[in-house]
Amino acid sequence: MKPHTVYICVGSNLGNRLENCRNGVAALTVSGTIQLVDQSCIYETEPVDYKDQDWFMNYVIEIETALNPFPLLELLKSVEGEAGRSKNTIRYGPRILDLDIIFYDDIVMDTPQLVIPHPRMHKRRFVLKPICDIDPDIIHPVLLKSVQSLLDGLDEEHQGIRELT
Repeated sequence: MKPHTVYICVGSNLGNRLENCRNGVAALTVSGTIQLVDQSCIYETEPVDYKDQDWFMNYVIEIETALNPFPLLELLKSVEGEAGRSKNTIRYGPRILDLDIIFYDDIVMDTPQLVIPHPRMHKRRFVLKPICDIDPDIIHPVLLKSVQSLLDGLDEEHQGIRELT
């Protein structure tokens, strides 16, 4: 069976942000069910929606996995929990580790537990820019536009992003 191609946004804005992200990715790949295929540049990004918090460290990874979406989501939540992420936090607020499924093959699903593609990804520079580092020609399966054209269509307001060298 051919593995699934999945794009995951990795983020943190508490503690050692980069170490939190790297440890989270390492925990995913150590599971043996996920193979890291590619990774974007690493960015420092302005918070969106809930502004009263530190900037985030964000990047996107491309993985291959035999896991279906719900077992993958369970694994992501488990890794976040092991990193110290608590469930009763402010919506869009500070977090030690955030692992979000952005694309899963070209699947479109909308359930109470999981929406794919990620429902706000097309409005988020901190998601679109890193995906474009990996493959700017990915087509959003609902909007039928490339991630590059979605990025080009964003307004500049309140979405600061700095590539780390």
